[in-house]
Amino acid sequence: MTTIRKLPDTLVNQIAAGEVVERPASAIKELVENAIDAGATRIDVVARDGGRTLISVTDDGRGMDRQELSLAVQRHATSKLPDGDLTDIKSMGFRGEALPSIGAVGRLTITSKPAGADSAWRIQVDGGQVGEPEPAAHPTGTRVELRDLFYATPARLKFLRGERSEATALADVINRLAMARPDIGFSLNNGEKDKFRYAPETGDLFDARLARLGRIMGRDFAANALALDATREGARLTGYAGLPTLNRGNAQHQYLFVNGRPVRDRLLVGAVRGAYADFLARNRHPMVALFLEVDPGAVDVNVHPAKAEVRFRDSGNIRGLIVGGLRHALAEAGHRASTTVAAAALGAVQPGAAPMREYQGGHGGGNYAYRPANPSRGLAEAAAAFQSPFDHMPPSAPPSVPTFTTDEQPEGNEPRPVRDYPLGAARAQMHNTYIVAQTADGLVVVDQHAAHERLVYERMKAALADHGVARQGLLLPEVVELDEAGARRLGERADELAELGLVLEPFGEGAVMVREAPAMLGETDIQGMVRDLADELAELGQALSLRERLADVCSTMACHGSVRAGRRLTLDEMNALLRQMEATPHSGQCNHGRPTYVELKLADIEKLFGRR
Repeated sequence: MTTIRKLPDTLVNQIAAGEVVERPASAIKELVENAIDAGATRIDVVARDGGRTLISVTDDGRGMDRQELSLAVQRHATSKLPDGDLTDIKSMGFRGEALPSIGAVGRLTITSKPAGADSAWRIQVDGGQVGEPEPAAHPTGTRVELRDLFYATPARLKFLRGERSEATALADVINRLAMARPDIGFSLNNGEKDKFRYAPETGDLFDARLARLGRIMGRDFAANALALDATREGARLTGYAGLPTLNRGNAQHQYLFVNGRPVRDRLLVGAVRGAYADFLARNRHPMVALFLEVDPGAVDVNVHPAKAEVRFRDSGNIRGLIVGGLRHALAEAGHRASTTVAAAALGAVQPGAAPMREYQGGHGGGNYAYRPANPSRGLAEAAAAFQSPFDHMPPSAPPSVPTFTTDEQPEGNEPRPVRDYPLGAARAQMHNTYIVAQTADGLVVVDQHAAHERLVYERMKAALADHGVARQGLLLPEVVELDEAGARRLGERADELAELGLVLEPFGEGAVMVREAPAMLGETDIQGMVRDLADELAELGQALSLRERLADVCSTMACHGSVRAGRRLTLDEMNALLRQMEATPHSGQCNHGRPTYVELKLADIEKLFGRR
């Protein structure tokens, strides 16, 4: 072996660049963040060939003079840590690595002019070789040009994806930063045309943010987003969450920000999943944009070179804030369903439209809107207690809801007008499955089974909250062997698990003994369930699988105990169901994310018949 020697600066910069600049999107992220920190109100990006041949970022920020320009391309030189305190980071960047790392793997040119200066200055860095600053012409602000990315490290070029994939990745980076700063204008050009151009949004922060989110995530999100504003122990959560019926097949439309910084954090993703667990099937994902504000000293952003991961000092508080804030917003939505449901229905009946695909949020089959799992012994009896919401209404009793009449209503009877009821008055039942109701400005079609399933499910959840989870003692306690860390985590959360009906205790090193299990689960795989809990506690810090199993059982019971498709309902029963939907949170979707009703406005119906 040769003696130990110090690596040359050029090689050191290339190694550092491998951590900071993974692909063109990484370089653009660093440059745009620098522009944001410089106080820019307009940031224009040009990226040719997916960023391989040219990346240009121009801003109208503070700019740099000759001396600052020379320092900016040196490693670990920055203006963003005035006190040298890594626990109080209030800027997007702070390491001083971006510009020298980018210059080490490409041909970098920076032109900048501070406000009030007579002239601008330009400096070039070619493969790590730094030139001298020279006068240039440029307005106030900075323009950074990066040409031939990775020409100095050609091996890295082999690992880049195709032009389209790289262009998509860099557009996503800019969009995420644009979401966090609606007061800044952004544009992206591929060298031939603008891919997008966002003007600075004005007005209240919430309104400006929703307008920017609507431009990026689509009008459907803006029309079906619920506002959030919650605080907990010094942390504040704002943003928007989509209705459960507005969902996607992957989690790519979940945007999370911490102190204005886009992050991808497993804790936050798990919190969103937990908040929507009662409303979506496991293969569906909500659309959300959440902005978390915490004390900089309570979060560590210096975890990863890309600054995409964070670590919280009190992760339990943050998770509770996100779950609680989302659930509160969803409860406030009441029976509301997304407008995309009606749009899909109208699209299906338009002349020449493609056949409507099966809604991906649930499972078809039989007389159920959802095909339930095989129930455990005694489940049918337990479900019978929740069989019908109309037990209080015997055939001979007068209806417990206002009578809805037709135009031939006799004089002297003054029923409540249709406009007083959001879901309108029942007019008919189609195929013994769907309720047709007339509203003040259109009609509503209700899936009676899906709607009643949600009502029963909410009643069962309330009963569990009031009376707790019933436990079933095991005839022979079951010993589950785990690794020491997993057993310790379960032991630390034993009280929490007991509230969910699972009673366990440590049993030597690397094992726990289960004495009682939730009675609702019936015969279940104790070994598999406990191991799943240990894994989820390690990953998310929350026992989600047990909660989900209990929720699945409640959902199955609700499905069995609900009004089935094919059952004929009286007019009073149909109206009673509509009134209960209006009074029940989350009744716009069933337990599996499927819509429970479709609302069509009169104007939309008239368009179908050419009246508009």
